[in-house]
Amino acid sequence: MSEFAFFRFMSGNMLTVEEQQHKDEMVSLTEQVLDAKGIECDSKVSKISEEQLKEILDQVRKLRKRKKKNEEDDERQRKEEDISTQ
Repeated sequence: MSEFAFFRFMSGNMLTVEEQQHKDEMVSLTEQVLDAKGIECDSKVSKISEEQLKEILDQVRKLRKRKKKNEEDDERQRKEEDISTQ
């Protein structure tokens, strides 16, 4: 299902080059957004308007940004802990 949404993002030229390069991550996050919206099959994804598709992509980008920030915070915290234990 989310692979089809990714294809729609690609065909609509909605993705950045970096997002295109991280297809698996984008598909996974898209799956989460679609599940949250109760969109469960390709037939529903195919009927989503371009505006709704853009809204879904915006939510995917927010999740991706939050995930990256959390990973950076975790890495920073690990480094601080390493420094303090030395």
